[in-house]
Amino acid sequence: MLLNLHVKNFAIIDEVDVTFKDNLNILTGETGAGKSIIIGSINVALGGKIAKDIIRKGAEYALVELLFQIEDKHILEILNEMDIPAEDGQIIISRKIMNGKSISKINGQSVTAGVLKDIAGLLIDIHGQHEHQSLLYKEKHLDIIDRFAKSYIGDIKKHLESEYKEYINLRNKLNELKIDEDKRLREISFLEYEINEIKNAGLKIGEDEILAAEYKKLSNAKTIAEGLNNVYDWMSYQITDSAGDHIGRTVKQLSKLMEYDDSLSGLYNQIMDIETLVNDFNRDLSEYTSDMNNHEEDLSVTEQRLDLINHLKSKYGSNITDILKYCEQSEKKLSQYKNYEETMAALTRQLEKQENTIKDLSDKLSFIRKEKAKELSAKIKEALIDLNFLDVHFEMIFKPTGHYSANGFDDAEFLISTNPGEEIKPLSRVASGGELSRIMLAIKSVLADKDEIETLIFDEIDVGVSGRTAQKVSEKLSMIAGSHQVLCITHLPQIAAMADSHYIIEKTSDGITTKTSIRNLKENESIDEIARILGGAIITDTVLQSAKEMKQLAKTTKKY
Repeated sequence: MLLNLHVKNFAIIDEVDVTFKDNLNILTGETGAGKSIIIGSINVALGGKIAKDIIRKGAEYALVELLFQIEDKHILEILNEMDIPAEDGQIIISRKIMNGKSISKINGQSVTAGVLKDIAGLLIDIHGQHEHQSLLYKEKHLDIIDRFAKSYIGDIKKHLESEYKEYINLRNKLNELKIDEDKRLREISFLEYEINEIKNAGLKIGEDEILAAEYKKLSNAKTIAEGLNNVYDWMSYQITDSAGDHIGRTVKQLSKLMEYDDSLSGLYNQIMDIETLVNDFNRDLSEYTSDMNNHEEDLSVTEQRLDLINHLKSKYGSNITDILKYCEQSEKKLSQYKNYEETMAALTRQLEKQENTIKDLSDKLSFIRKEKAKELSAKIKEALIDLNFLDVHFEMIFKPTGHYSANGFDDAEFLISTNPGEEIKPLSRVASGGELSRIMLAIKSVLADKDEIETLIFDEIDVGVSGRTAQKVSEKLSMIAGSHQVLCITHLPQIAAMADSHYIIEKTSDGITTKTSIRNLKENESIDEIARILGGAIITDTVLQSAKEMKQLAKTTKKY
């Protein structure tokens, strides 16, 4: 459930902070007050598109924060698997927009747009002003039946998606191997050449790094030798004032002085240890420099080996592991080309077997869809009757697409007839704008019983609706709100009267800047707002009394 919305510097909103409640939250206000901007800010926070001028004039950034309270254990488990733990069942989603860029965070942790949309899909379902138009596209219809039948087909769809992926891999592999005899022989010759070139190199994993270090040393051998000769001179006993010379003198001096003071033996032993270390150092240094004598020959060998490895890298992979992997794959391909008939026959059998698996899963998926479509159609028809479609027929038809996909082979479409004696036809050929909004509401009300999503938002679901139909729409929204949190923007008094929590969105201006604000109305203020919607500019006692009666009637209608 959406507990709190905080918006700052967003379009004409300076700063808004609003707490939403359970059941039906109604948002009303004058035309142009910014009602849709409020819903738009929620959309943006959940990963929606950002308009260029979305940051309030004069501000450096825009910010939207949403606080959700999650009760569903399944959703909490999913969030935990995504490494987004919800402390006390709460998560905060924020999006900060700066100069065309944005940063999205969940509980303070930055997330990608993909992760944000995945999580948003678990928490909230937003029905925008134009979403009902999506009912005109058949692709949406199949999505709707799949949502309705999710608990029955979820595992089948996952299995089918996995098997279809394997089917495509096999088909691509088979197509890649389909070549004429001349080309096959050329491929065999080419693969043999590449395999021999790699194998003859006798590559060892990690040797390029060792050779690179060796090359670095040998190519700087002259500099190293000159430097070490200087070090040897400084440490040896052969040059006056060298470290060895001074240590030797120190040994002799202490040896004589011990004749006069036995306590100097400790210092004498220490200098003897130092002399031993210096002798060991000089010996090791001499051996190292003698090994550098053949550096030009070693450099040539190392350079040639590195050139060979780098040549292979340019052809087969960025490192030795990749080169050896390429060789292994080439050997498999060579074996397939050399045993072409057997390989093609085996792959063809595999492909046929995989196609049968996909067919079985698609058949099973299609059967369940058709069965659940009957149930869904009946429920939608019932909901449509509730929404004042008095003589309506509604059904879903299925046709095969003629090919398999990761989603089976079904092409589904909703058909409807809204008038007596009228032939049942596709939605796109029958329904008006107002009818489409009610049909979408009917579908949403049916899906609400199946959905785990706790919060539903309807932005002007009342398009093209009035009179008795408006009352029916308000009752349907109230019914959905019995098991979900619903946020609804409306211009209709019948819907506003049904509010469990009523919010007014207002726009004010000081002549320089314009601000949008939102506040929760008390009972008497809600009645005044309903009266404003009913009566317009002039609110008479009669209008006010009608508003009170509508509010009272709404209370008796609710079933929670």
